[in-house]
Amino acid sequence: MSVVKSSLPEADLKVVGEALQGALVDLLDLSLVAKQVHWNIVGPRFRSVHLQLDEVVTTARNHSDTVAERAAAIGVTPDGRAATVATQSAIDTVPDGWIKDTDAVRTLVDGLSAVIVRMRERIGATDKPDPVTQDILIGLTADLEKHHWMFQAESGA
Repeated sequence: MSVVKSSLPEADLKVVGEALQGALVDLLDLSLVAKQVHWNIVGPRFRSVHLQLDEVVTTARNHSDTVAERAAAIGVTPDGRAATVATQSAIDTVPDGWIKDTDAVRTLVDGLSAVIVRMRERIGATDKPDPVTQDILIGLTADLEKHHWMFQAESGA
């Protein structure tokens, strides 16, 4: 049953819906990973990385809401349930326990990289079917790439 009717043709709606759902999953997991690392980081750069992680969490949470609301607006029900995120995310799991600051930075560089690759694929996929969604994906990818750059600079690699 669809309560909200989309103005997009069915084939386009399928492509756009999948792109938005995938983006939602990756953003939700990115926020969870960054928060997990944020709580468990230790080391000489604790404070600066700790604060930087909160910036990633804020970015991911804000964009996940935008993505979910875009999906709902075009008639696609967003799915941000824990089981969905756990099975569909591109980000590797974070080990339990304390995380050295250097490992925390590497975790975020790798996680952001995985999400950015998938976001760029979604940008390409939504070019023709829905430029509005593509614009949302472009903006959020730019923000993720800025965080990626900053964590890479933090790692010195």
